[in-house]
Amino acid sequence: MRPKPFVPEVQDKSCYVRDANSGLIWHRSEMRTLYVDTDRSQVVYHANYLKFFEFGRAELMREANYPYKKIEESGYIYPIIKTELNYYSPLHYDDLMYIHTRPAKMELVKLQFDYLITKAEDGEICCTGFTRHCAVNGKNIPVEIDAKTIRLWQDFPA
Repeated sequence: MRPKPFVPEVQDKSCYVRDANSGLIWHRSEMRTLYVDTDRSQVVYHANYLKFFEFGRAELMREANYPYKKIEESGYIYPIIKTELNYYSPLHYDDLMYIHTRPAKMELVKLQFDYLITKAEDGEICCTGFTRHCAVNGKNIPVEIDAKTIRLWQDFPA
């Protein structure tokens, strides 16, 4: 089943959009597919969408002035413990896409980012999904989510 259309409305900061249908705010980053991202059938290989999710997540964190490098320097690591991807329309070589990312669920030691990837030229939804992460310390022991990450969830535009 196809998702409802995504109708982005640009907010005050151009890297944020509000979906007119759901009312949700998303961070939007832009990326163009590379030839190496495609497979023999000349579409983006399915696993590469996880790479696009990472790009969107990293850009959101960088925009919030809390890039992964700073997170790791403060002693926290957030490995992925679960993913979900839903495919709707393929991307091809050199397609310009928008990667929409937003903080979603947060628990004591786990958090989740949601994603929605669209074609830039017509807004067609290509892929939706999420990544779930667990906060761990340098010894790979689960720990409570750090205060700066909690603040990112709290400060993300509503």
